[in-house]
Amino acid sequence: MPATILLIDDNAVQAATRQTILKRAGYFVIAALNPERALEQFRNNEFPAPIDLIITDHIMPGMNGAEFIGEVRKFAPTVPVLVISGLAEAEDEYTGLDAHFRLKPLLPDNLLASVHRLVEGVA
Repeated sequence: MPATILLIDDNAVQAATRQTILKRAGYFVIAALNPERALEQFRNNEFPAPIDLIITDHIMPGMNGAEFIGEVRKFAPTVPVLVISGLAEAEDEYTGLDAHFRLKPLLPDNLLASVHRLVEGVA
């Protein structure tokens, strides 16, 4: 069974691009454009498989990535998290949330390397 990745990004083009890259690499990807809805589904175990990794954008409407991960940590404290943002200063918001931060643009090879390390637990 491939690793299941929850991908949250309000930009549909970026979400679709990352989803395609990850699927081609053999991962099962659940893409979500709305962080509040994704949080509700995750909390209520509404996904078809357990989540092995979360990839989130930082700036999203309604709830940013740090707020999303803060809520996730209340019920899933150990799931690996990869944050991808164009704002270097946003990294400070993830202090204490056990999240790995990467700056945009994140090339496909770098995305896959980061994902592999996190899924395999060697990050």
